[in-house]
Amino acid sequence: VASMDEINAENSKYIAHIFECVPKIAAAEGLVNGYRLISNCGADACQSVKHLHFHIMGGLAMSGLMA
Repeated sequence: VASMDEINAENSKYIAHIFECVPKIAAAEGLVNGYRLISNCGADACQSVKHLHFHIMGGLAMSGLMA
């Protein structure tokens, strides 16, 4: 799965498993006050690694701005 654009009925069970694990990883990293989950998709989003992966961002209060 190169990006979110390739998620489909045949592989979505793997993506569901990832989303089940995210809260466990965040908790294990001590992100008790919240976190942000990011996945870049495509060239305009600066996707430089050509497989689906997620960034868990946390540990400090974030701005509501995404730009």
